[in-house]
Amino acid sequence: MLDTSDSYVTEDGRTIGGVVMEMKNITLRFGGVVAIKDISFDIREGEIRAIIGPNGAGKSSMLNVISGFYNPQEGDVYYKGALRPPMKPYQVAQQGIARTFQNIALFEGMTVLDNIMTGRLNHMKAGLFAQAIWKGKAEAEEVANREVVEKIIDFLEIQSIRKTPVGRLPYGLKKRVELARALAAEPSILLLDEPMAGMNVEEKEDMSRFILDVNDEFGTTIALIEHDMGVVMDLSDRVVVMDYGKKIGDGTPDEVRSNQAVIDAYLGVSHD
Repeated sequence: MLDTSDSYVTEDGRTIGGVVMEMKNITLRFGGVVAIKDISFDIREGEIRAIIGPNGAGKSSMLNVISGFYNPQEGDVYYKGALRPPMKPYQVAQQGIARTFQNIALFEGMTVLDNIMTGRLNHMKAGLFAQAIWKGKAEAEEVANREVVEKIIDFLEIQSIRKTPVGRLPYGLKKRVELARALAAEPSILLLDEPMAGMNVEEKEDMSRFILDVNDEFGTTIALIEHDMGVVMDLSDRVVVMDYGKKIGDGTPDEVRSNQAVIDAYLGVSHD
Protein backbone atom coordinates (compact mmCIF):
# COMPACT_ATOMS: atom_id res chain seq x y z
CA MET A 1 0.00 0.00 0.00
CA LEU A 2 1.29 3.44 -0.92
CA ASP A 3 1.76 6.11 1.72
CA THR A 4 0.13 9.20 0.21
CA SER A 5 0.57 11.39 3.29
CA ASP A 6 3.37 13.36 1.63
CA SER A 7 1.61 13.90 -1.71
CA TYR A 8 1.84 17.33 -3.30
CA VAL A 9 0.57 19.24 -6.31
CA THR A 10 3.03 20.64 -8.84
CA GLU A 11 2.91 24.16 -10.24
CA ASP A 12 1.26 22.82 -13.40
CA GLY A 13 -1.48 21.06 -11.41
CA ARG A 14 -0.26 17.44 -11.41
CA THR A 15 -0.51 15.39 -8.22
CA ILE A 16 2.68 13.63 -7.13
CA GLY A 17 1.91 10.81 -4.73
CA GLY A 18 3.94 8.70 -2.33
CA VAL A 19 6.89 6.46 -3.14
CA VAL A 20 5.84 3.72 -5.58
CA MET A 21 9.29 2.19 -6.11
CA GLU A 22 12.42 2.31 -4.00
CA MET A 23 15.93 1.11 -4.84
CA LYS A 24 17.91 0.44 -1.66
CA ASN A 25 21.70 0.05 -1.74
CA ILE A 26 21.74 -1.55 -5.19
CA THR A 27 25.04 -3.08 -6.30
CA LEU A 28 25.36 -4.86 -9.64
CA ARG A 29 28.49 -6.65 -10.84
CA PHE A 30 29.48 -8.33 -14.08
CA GLY A 31 32.40 -10.52 -13.08
CA GLY A 32 34.96 -8.13 -11.66
CA VAL A 33 33.29 -5.05 -13.13
CA VAL A 34 31.02 -3.06 -10.80
CA ALA A 35 28.31 -1.45 -12.96
CA ILE A 36 26.30 -0.05 -10.03
CA LYS A 37 27.74 0.59 -6.57
CA ASP A 38 25.51 1.00 -3.51
CA ILE A 39 22.89 3.29 -5.07
CA SER A 40 19.62 4.24 -3.40
CA PHE A 41 16.79 6.40 -4.74
CA ASP A 42 13.03 6.30 -5.08
CA ILE A 43 10.34 6.97 -7.66
CA ARG A 44 7.12 8.69 -6.60
CA GLU A 45 3.69 8.01 -8.03
CA GLY A 46 2.83 10.34 -10.91
CA GLU A 47 6.23 11.96 -11.33
CA ILE A 48 8.68 12.09 -14.21
CA ARG A 49 11.95 10.81 -12.76
CA ALA A 50 15.11 11.16 -14.84
CA ILE A 51 18.29 9.09 -14.54
CA ILE A 52 21.24 10.87 -16.13
CA GLY A 53 25.01 10.63 -16.31
CA PRO A 54 27.91 10.44 -18.76
CA ASN A 55 28.36 7.41 -21.03
CA GLY A 56 29.23 4.30 -19.02
CA ALA A 57 27.75 5.68 -15.80
CA GLY A 58 25.47 2.64 -15.30
CA LYS A 59 22.14 4.21 -16.26
CA SER A 60 20.91 1.44 -18.56
CA SER A 61 22.04 -1.16 -16.04
CA MET A 62 19.89 0.55 -13.42
CA LEU A 63 16.90 0.58 -15.76
CA ASN A 64 17.49 -3.12 -16.38
CA VAL A 65 17.41 -3.74 -12.63
CA ILE A 66 14.10 -1.88 -12.35
CA SER A 67 12.60 -3.86 -15.25
CA GLY A 68 13.86 -7.25 -14.06
CA PHE A 69 16.42 -7.90 -16.80
CA TYR A 70 19.15 -7.89 -14.14
CA ASN A 71 18.95 -9.00 -10.51
CA PRO A 72 21.45 -7.12 -8.32
CA GLN A 73 23.94 -9.02 -6.17
CA GLU A 74 23.29 -6.64 -3.28
CA GLY A 75 20.43 -4.38 -2.27
CA ASP A 76 16.65 -4.54 -2.48
CA VAL A 77 13.90 -3.30 -4.77
CA TYR A 78 10.62 -2.28 -3.16
CA TYR A 79 7.48 -1.90 -5.27
CA LYS A 80 4.31 -0.42 -3.81
CA GLY A 81 5.72 -0.86 -0.33
CA ALA A 82 6.58 -4.55 -0.67
CA LEU A 83 9.99 -6.15 -1.14
CA ARG A 84 10.21 -7.46 -4.69
CA PRO A 85 11.86 -10.88 -4.97
CA PRO A 86 14.08 -11.74 -7.95
CA MET A 87 11.80 -11.76 -10.99
CA LYS A 88 11.88 -12.43 -14.71
CA PRO A 89 11.09 -9.48 -17.01
CA TYR A 90 7.65 -10.89 -17.92
CA GLN A 91 6.75 -11.09 -14.22
CA VAL A 92 7.77 -7.47 -13.73
CA ALA A 93 5.64 -6.56 -16.77
CA GLN A 94 2.68 -8.34 -15.18
CA GLN A 95 3.11 -6.05 -12.16
CA GLY A 96 2.46 -3.05 -14.41
CA ILE A 97 5.96 -1.95 -15.45
CA ALA A 98 6.58 -1.44 -19.19
CA ARG A 99 9.61 -0.13 -21.06
CA THR A 100 11.11 1.01 -24.32
CA PHE A 101 14.67 0.22 -25.39
CA GLN A 102 17.73 2.26 -26.32
CA ASN A 103 17.97 0.24 -29.54
CA ILE A 104 14.57 -0.10 -31.18
CA ALA A 105 13.14 -3.58 -30.58
CA LEU A 106 10.15 -3.86 -32.93
CA PHE A 107 8.98 -6.55 -35.35
CA GLU A 108 9.99 -4.87 -38.61
CA GLY A 109 7.95 -7.15 -40.89
CA MET A 110 4.72 -6.54 -38.96
CA THR A 111 2.44 -3.54 -39.29
CA VAL A 112 2.33 -0.71 -36.78
CA LEU A 113 -1.04 -1.98 -35.53
CA ASP A 114 0.20 -5.54 -35.02
CA ASN A 115 3.34 -4.34 -33.24
CA ILE A 116 1.27 -2.31 -30.80
CA MET A 117 -1.09 -5.25 -30.28
CA THR A 118 1.82 -7.28 -28.90
CA GLY A 119 1.81 -4.87 -25.97
CA ARG A 120 -1.59 -6.31 -24.99
CA LEU A 121 -0.30 -9.85 -24.40
CA ASN A 122 -0.61 -9.61 -20.62
CA HIS A 123 -4.26 -8.66 -21.09
CA MET A 124 -5.11 -11.64 -23.30
CA LYS A 125 -6.64 -14.39 -21.14
CA ALA A 126 -8.44 -16.61 -23.66
CA GLY A 127 -6.96 -20.09 -24.11
CA LEU A 128 -5.29 -21.41 -27.26
CA PHE A 129 -8.37 -23.34 -28.40
CA ALA A 130 -10.67 -20.33 -27.95
CA GLN A 131 -8.26 -18.18 -29.92
CA ALA A 132 -8.04 -20.79 -32.68
CA ILE A 133 -11.79 -20.84 -33.30
CA TRP A 134 -12.04 -17.10 -32.49
CA LYS A 135 -15.55 -17.19 -31.05
CA GLY A 136 -17.13 -16.00 -27.84
CA LYS A 137 -14.64 -14.88 -25.21
CA ALA A 138 -11.66 -14.83 -27.58
CA GLU A 139 -13.45 -12.65 -30.12
CA ALA A 140 -14.72 -10.25 -27.45
CA GLU A 141 -11.24 -10.04 -25.96
CA GLU A 142 -9.67 -9.31 -29.34
CA VAL A 143 -12.19 -6.54 -30.03
CA ALA A 144 -11.63 -4.95 -26.59
CA ASN A 145 -7.84 -5.05 -26.95
CA ARG A 146 -8.01 -3.59 -30.44
CA GLU A 147 -10.15 -0.71 -29.15
CA VAL A 148 -7.45 0.13 -26.58
CA VAL A 149 -4.76 0.03 -29.27
CA GLU A 150 -6.76 2.24 -31.63
CA LYS A 151 -7.11 4.85 -28.88
CA ILE A 152 -3.34 4.84 -28.38
CA ILE A 153 -2.81 5.20 -32.13
CA ASP A 154 -5.08 8.26 -32.09
CA PHE A 155 -3.37 9.63 -28.98
CA LEU A 156 0.09 9.41 -30.58
CA GLU A 157 -1.17 10.71 -33.94
CA ILE A 158 -0.02 7.74 -36.02
CA GLN A 159 -3.35 6.89 -37.69
CA SER A 160 -1.90 7.33 -41.19
CA ILE A 161 0.72 4.60 -40.67
CA ARG A 162 -1.31 2.06 -38.71
CA LYS A 163 -1.21 -0.49 -41.57
CA THR A 164 2.38 0.24 -42.62
CA PRO A 165 5.11 -2.36 -41.95
CA VAL A 166 7.42 -0.94 -39.30
CA GLY A 167 10.48 -1.65 -41.43
CA ARG A 168 9.40 1.06 -43.87
CA LEU A 169 9.16 3.81 -41.25
CA PRO A 170 11.73 6.52 -40.51
CA TYR A 171 13.55 6.35 -37.22
CA GLY A 172 11.49 8.95 -35.36
CA LEU A 173 8.20 7.19 -36.11
CA LYS A 174 9.65 3.85 -35.06
CA LYS A 175 10.43 5.37 -31.66
CA ARG A 176 6.84 6.56 -31.42
CA VAL A 177 5.53 3.08 -32.31
CA GLU A 178 7.71 1.60 -29.57
CA LEU A 179 6.22 4.08 -27.11
CA ALA A 180 2.76 3.05 -28.31
CA ARG A 181 3.52 -0.63 -27.71
CA ALA A 182 4.66 0.12 -24.15
CA LEU A 183 1.52 2.19 -23.51
CA ALA A 184 -0.64 -0.67 -24.79
CA ALA A 185 0.34 -2.61 -21.68
CA GLU A 186 -1.38 0.13 -19.61
CA PRO A 187 1.60 0.41 -17.24
CA SER A 188 1.59 2.13 -13.88
CA ILE A 189 5.33 2.79 -14.37
CA LEU A 190 6.76 3.48 -17.83
CA LEU A 191 10.52 3.13 -18.32
CA LEU A 192 12.02 5.01 -21.27
CA ASP A 193 15.60 4.27 -22.31
CA GLU A 194 16.88 7.29 -24.28
CA PRO A 195 13.54 8.08 -25.99
CA MET A 196 15.09 11.06 -27.85
CA ALA A 197 18.26 9.33 -29.08
CA GLY A 198 18.97 9.96 -32.77
CA MET A 199 16.07 12.38 -33.22
CA ASN A 200 16.10 15.80 -34.84
CA VAL A 201 14.78 18.87 -33.04
CA GLU A 202 11.21 18.54 -34.34
CA GLU A 203 11.03 14.85 -33.42
CA LYS A 204 12.33 15.62 -29.93
CA GLU A 205 9.66 18.27 -29.47
CA ASP A 206 6.95 15.81 -30.49
CA MET A 207 8.26 13.07 -28.22
CA SER A 208 8.57 15.49 -25.29
CA ARG A 209 4.96 16.54 -25.78
CA PHE A 210 3.77 12.94 -25.84
CA ILE A 211 5.73 12.06 -22.69
CA LEU A 212 4.18 15.01 -20.85
CA ASP A 213 0.71 14.07 -22.14
CA VAL A 214 1.12 10.42 -21.05
CA ASN A 215 2.10 11.57 -17.57
CA ASP A 216 -0.64 14.19 -17.34
CA GLU A 217 -3.62 12.49 -19.02
CA PHE A 218 -2.99 8.88 -17.97
CA GLY A 219 -1.32 9.64 -14.65
CA THR A 220 1.51 7.29 -15.62
CA THR A 221 4.67 7.39 -13.53
CA ILE A 222 7.68 7.75 -15.85
CA ALA A 223 11.36 6.99 -15.29
CA LEU A 224 13.61 7.91 -18.19
CA ILE A 225 17.23 7.92 -19.26
CA GLU A 226 18.16 10.77 -21.56
CA HIS A 227 21.37 12.52 -22.67
CA ASP A 228 19.73 15.74 -23.87
CA MET A 229 20.01 17.91 -20.76
CA GLY A 230 17.60 20.49 -22.11
CA VAL A 231 14.93 17.81 -22.41
CA VAL A 232 15.71 16.40 -18.96
CA MET A 233 15.53 19.76 -17.23
CA ASP A 234 12.28 20.68 -18.98
CA LEU A 235 10.45 17.37 -18.42
CA SER A 236 11.62 16.05 -15.07
CA ASP A 237 10.26 16.55 -11.58
CA ARG A 238 13.39 15.01 -10.03
CA VAL A 239 16.73 13.84 -11.37
CA VAL A 240 19.18 11.23 -10.09
CA VAL A 241 22.72 11.51 -11.45
CA MET A 242 25.14 8.59 -11.86
CA ASP A 243 28.84 8.54 -12.66
CA TYR A 244 31.12 5.49 -12.75
CA GLY A 245 28.33 3.40 -11.18
CA LYS A 246 27.86 5.73 -8.22
CA LYS A 247 25.15 8.26 -7.37
CA ILE A 248 26.59 11.76 -7.32
CA GLY A 249 23.40 13.83 -7.25
CA ASP A 250 19.67 13.61 -6.60
CA GLY A 251 17.07 16.35 -6.50
CA THR A 252 15.06 18.80 -8.53
CA PRO A 253 16.43 19.93 -11.90
CA ASP A 254 17.57 23.22 -10.35
CA GLU A 255 19.34 21.44 -7.49
CA VAL A 256 21.09 19.05 -9.86
CA ARG A 257 22.05 21.83 -12.27
CA SER A 258 23.93 23.63 -9.49
CA ASN A 259 25.55 20.50 -7.98
CA GLN A 260 29.32 20.84 -8.35
CA ALA A 261 29.89 17.06 -8.52
CA VAL A 262 27.44 16.87 -11.43
CA ILE A 263 29.09 19.81 -13.19
CA ASP A 264 32.51 18.17 -12.79
CA ALA A 265 31.26 14.83 -14.17
CA TYR A 266 29.89 16.44 -17.29
CA LEU A 267 32.97 18.60 -17.78
CA GLY A 268 35.20 15.54 -17.55
CA VAL A 269 37.10 16.54 -14.39
CA SER A 270 39.59 13.84 -13.46
CA HIS A 271 38.80 11.30 -10.71
CA ASP A 272 41.48 11.00 -8.02
